[in-house]
Amino acid sequence: MKEKIDINTWIRKDHFKFFSTFEEPFFGVTVDVDCTATYQEAKEQNASFFLLYLHKSLLAANQVEPFKYRIIDGEVWKYEIVNAAATINRPNGTFGFGYMGFHEDFEDFRTAANNEIEKVQASTGLIPSSSGENVIHYSALPWLNFTSLSHARNYAYQDSCPKISFGKVRDENGRKIMSVSIHVNHALMDGFNVAQFVDRYQALLNNTAVKANV
Repeated sequence: MKEKIDINTWIRKDHFKFFSTFEEPFFGVTVDVDCTATYQEAKEQNASFFLLYLHKSLLAANQVEPFKYRIIDGEVWKYEIVNAAATINRPNGTFGFGYMGFHEDFEDFRTAANNEIEKVQASTGLIPSSSGENVIHYSALPWLNFTSLSHARNYAYQDSCPKISFGKVRDENGRKIMSVSIHVNHALMDGFNVAQFVDRYQALLNNTAVKANV
């Protein structure tokens, strides 16, 4: 489900028209998040730490409206929910793109995500699953503690999906800290909205009892 945004009455009308003319309308930031509580939660539940922090980031994105905006044929649409299109590593060193649908409940998300991971790891193609526009592009670099990150981009293709990448977890003063890179289309949102996402994500990482408000 999606609804069309009336650009003529949209508060971001001028911002949209300005940044839509750019060859590269994306901007990005890299922040540190404290994932100590979620790391411990994953151990206690015998759950995948990756899937747990991925799920919480997807919860946060679905709670910040601009992360659900997409540009389609020059028009802005708001999706009811957004899902995950994530890179999935294979034992042979390659990766494939997997599609993970949004579920508010982690157990439902984990079951579906594990099935997708198994399917991608058993395949050889780069894109074994189709996703659509209502996704966030996710990737994880658990081997690197990065402070900035750029993405390969095809400028001929009109892309408006946010891109979120996770880095290596490191120990600092007894806490588990992880770098997170967030790239978004400036025609659809600003730094304030990215900060809203980061704040919401950190709250979810801190508080295992926080419920979604999608």
